[in-house]
Amino acid sequence: MFTQHKKARALAGAGIGLTALLALTACNSGSPTDPGSGDGDGEASGAAWTVATDVELDGSPTFERITEDGVVKIGVKEDQPNLGYLDPVTNERTGFDVDIARWMAASLGYDEDQLEFEAIASANREQAIVNGDIDFYVGTYSITDARKEQINFAGPYFVTGQGLLVAADSDITSVDDLTSDTTVCSATGSTPIQNIKDNYPDVPTKEYDTYSKCVEDLKNGQVDAVTTDEAILIGYAAQDPDNLQVVGEPFSEERYGIGLAKDDTVLAEYFNEQLTEGGDIWQQIFDDNLGASGVTATQPEVDAVE
Repeated sequence: MFTQHKKARALAGAGIGLTALLALTACNSGSPTDPGSGDGDGEASGAAWTVATDVELDGSPTFERITEDGVVKIGVKEDQPNLGYLDPVTNERTGFDVDIARWMAASLGYDEDQLEFEAIASANREQAIVNGDIDFYVGTYSITDARKEQINFAGPYFVTGQGLLVAADSDITSVDDLTSDTTVCSATGSTPIQNIKDNYPDVPTKEYDTYSKCVEDLKNGQVDAVTTDEAILIGYAAQDPDNLQVVGEPFSEERYGIGLAKDDTVLAEYFNEQLTEGGDIWQQIFDDNLGASGVTATQPEVDAVE
């Protein structure tokens, strides 16, 4: 079903995927990779991957649309430092998730100048995929059974756990300290805010379309904690370590996947093939974006496509 005359890189052999949880041990101070642009011979300058040529993907409606449009439309986050971030000054887009998206696009034969990134709020992701507004979504997107009723997933490409971000002088040290007097903020439509509502129903919640607004409320004393995946929270803490801290142990498991159209099992299987065979690429993307933080991880094994 898949033919690709030039792989996205000289790949590591099969068997590199391992089920994993992240050990988040320090704040992120690393600099993400600069993917640069193609140099005309398939190489993505400065990146871990190369741009494939002569890709054929029979039976994928998404790939057919990409081929017709000549661009890859990718949904992302842009307010999550070191995962999915758009610098308002330089307009540079960086982060682990963004580089995973670039790698997947390159495996289809598309370079940086053929990518269109669109920031989509958590609550709108499924609808954007269903509507065909984007070709796929890569942005701390947890794989859940409820979401799989509407869309399909490739991956997981990353596994983390839900945590808490609080003020540096906060008395909150873990999720057990949340009470009816502590307000917790997260993104509308996200798995973490639903976890709080389901498991800690007495704790007041506040929701925004982006996590950055929650962090601003935390700094201003409008909420007592921000909850989402620790991989996201550690990025915010690294930006302002004098005022913010991540506390406690993870109290869930979040498995990040690449969201795509429900009927496109061909593309989902193709992306899983890239992830499974591309252990060296995955590791370099991780090291460049999150490695200097003290975070350690092994690449998770992908799921079977439904």
